[in-house]
Amino acid sequence: MWAYESVFYQIYPLGFCGAPFENDGIEQSRILKVIDWADHIKELNCDAVYFSPVFESDTHGYNTRDFTKIDCRLGTNEDFAKVCKALHERGIRVVLDGVFNHVGRGFWAFQDVLKNRESSRYKDWFFINFGGNSNYNDGLWYEGWEGHFDLVKLNLRNNEVVEHIFSCIKGWVDEFDIDGLRLDVAYCLDKEFIKRLRSYTGTLKEDLVLIGELLHGDYSQFVNDEMLHSATNYQCYKGLYSSFNSMNMFEICHSLKNQFGPEQWCQYRGMHLLSFVDNHDVSRVATILTNKKHLPLIYAILFGMPGIPCIYYGSEWGAEGDKKDGDPALRVSFDEPVDNELSKFISKLAKIHHESKALCYGSISVPVLTNKQCIIERKFEDERVLIAINADSEPFVAHFDAGCGMADELITGTSHDFGGGSELAPYSAEIWKMEK
Repeated sequence: MWAYESVFYQIYPLGFCGAPFENDGIEQSRILKVIDWADHIKELNCDAVYFSPVFESDTHGYNTRDFTKIDCRLGTNEDFAKVCKALHERGIRVVLDGVFNHVGRGFWAFQDVLKNRESSRYKDWFFINFGGNSNYNDGLWYEGWEGHFDLVKLNLRNNEVVEHIFSCIKGWVDEFDIDGLRLDVAYCLDKEFIKRLRSYTGTLKEDLVLIGELLHGDYSQFVNDEMLHSATNYQCYKGLYSSFNSMNMFEICHSLKNQFGPEQWCQYRGMHLLSFVDNHDVSRVATILTNKKHLPLIYAILFGMPGIPCIYYGSEWGAEGDKKDGDPALRVSFDEPVDNELSKFISKLAKIHHESKALCYGSISVPVLTNKQCIIERKFEDERVLIAINADSEPFVAHFDAGCGMADELITGTSHDFGGGSELAPYSAEIWKMEK
């Protein structure tokens, strides 16, 4: 699967393009802005863009009105086809947000139910009780997503609903040549629906990837040969930043060993989960980290740990945004991309990741671990790569048996000598590819 060797770049289009929050019905080709960023994405060595919702919605994109039409605030289907073509020409794949658990109140079939009630041929597309009432005083009750009644839950056991969704996905492949789907709130989706989806999308494109949004629980219940190819690794998300803020590298290394270690009970060994330090739903990592000197280091772990690294637009140069200020603070529009030392560092990490089978597929162990330092070893066939982190303000010398005398330091392109101990500068990350 191509995604297992990729680096993703996430764009939240409505925010990225500066669209108004409420759907004003005015068509404007804002999505073409992505084309202006395509070279920047390529220079970051990202080779897949995951777009948060792009289809017609009431407000924020997740309350869909029409799965067949690009949101008028972003432009037209023709505009988005141009964007996808520009990305594909640069070797960048396109993954869309599949919001299939629920739709908006403006969704055409739900509007028909509100108008025609029991006579609507779409009443069984949702979970309706005509004897109740809603927060919107509709004179009927319906199930919303987790108590949010602007998000009307779809009945994914209804074959007409499934066939409608499948026909829309086929349209996305035909019209935009998409390469994958990220399934919103996948943990809420009917598992039989996911199985049908996996089987169907495989007929459209053999390598069309399915990535689910999972938070807690057992990911292997959803990520397997019959269902999803990957899922969001929220179980490691908190450990990534809190290990630095509390200066306790044991936390993230413990999580990684629990997920991917050699023990038989490690359920996720061999999985390729989508790894991230921030996204459209959480505070940007530059805001979360108490010491900004740790920013490059958290990305070094992100690219060194098992999984598919994903960068959230703007965070590659250290943009800030606090969840307590509301979602719009996390989903802002930038006039143009910024190139700085952090973005250049991330670009190097992405290049190293692309070129290393050990980083894409390798096993994991942790030969050196202290509160403020760690060395993570990845191994695949005859390739060994070590990711060395010193989060301290003082130099650190690691004494361990590297199993060889020399290595290539991949970030700087220099040689590393293990003789006499390996010294790490303050606030530093190094990636050593071992001699064979």
